[in-house]
Amino acid sequence: MAIAKAERLMNLALCLLGTRRPLSKRELRESIEAYVEAFGTGGGPAGSDDSFNRMFERDKDDLRELGLVIETVENLDGDVGYLARRDSNRLPPITIDAEEAAALGLAAKVWQQARLAGAASGALQKLRAAGLPEDVDPYEAHSALEPRIPVHEASFEPLMLACRDRRPVVFDYRKATAARPEQRHVEPWALECWRGHWYLAGWDRDRGAERVFRLSRITGKVRARAGKFTADVPDVVTVRETVASWAGESADRSALIRLRTGAGYPLRAKAAHIREVGEGWDELEIPYGHGLDAWLVEFGPDVVVLEPAELRADVVDRLRAVAKG
Repeated sequence: MAIAKAERLMNLALCLLGTRRPLSKRELRESIEAYVEAFGTGGGPAGSDDSFNRMFERDKDDLRELGLVIETVENLDGDVGYLARRDSNRLPPITIDAEEAAALGLAAKVWQQARLAGAASGALQKLRAAGLPEDVDPYEAHSALEPRIPVHEASFEPLMLACRDRRPVVFDYRKATAARPEQRHVEPWALECWRGHWYLAGWDRDRGAERVFRLSRITGKVRARAGKFTADVPDVVTVRETVASWAGESADRSALIRLRTGAGYPLRAKAAHIREVGEGWDELEIPYGHGLDAWLVEFGPDVVVLEPAELRADVVDRLRAVAKG
């Protein structure tokens, strides 16, 4: 069904681009095979004209949404015709200097280990065919730089497509403090990589609020769902800022914890002060921000919160929830 529609839209676009004069609906109906097969060339069964008109209007709107400029022209007799002038649907010449080519080459190298590698390579080939200077090799420029963004999660590609197509999704998600995953219904907004991990920002339908999900905690398959988004997509989605605040990056207070010797390197890296207290434990002063309780729970019995009292209570509550399963 999708292939048939794509072929019909392509044929309609070619007809509109190839004509030198406006074509009427009747002429387009008789020229495009998909219309002829579905509705005939006119004078068909009752309602066929209305059905054709509805399909044609939908097809015309789809082409305009894809960027094709379609003009509606009315002649002296009042007949309406359609055409897409080539000069109105031609992109300006592409000019790229050496620095811009280098940036494109680096961007393409980022995706060499993901399924987007083919698309990135094909895009650069098209740019070269469109006039990229022959003496500029975007793959070789600044070869000392080798950017990499790891994409190991199977959920990355379906979520990327869902963000692009604005499709709701369903997946099983295991929180850091939960023993078992639970199903989440999400309207995906954006994917972003932060400190080596991929995160999805979107609208959680079950909780009625914006949420950020770490892809490594998604279990099973990501399943797309029919229907439209129920919440507005914000103009700016601050994935990194949200994750950073949850990880205590924007903390304005301090917490005092006891950490088992030789454990919890990420906590030690953040600590403002570390003091040995003996018997296999160290005492650390670390930044305290939103989400620190969830992070501390991940270290299990290697961490004991000393103060403040509210942080200690939050960590104890999360540990009890995990213990209950």
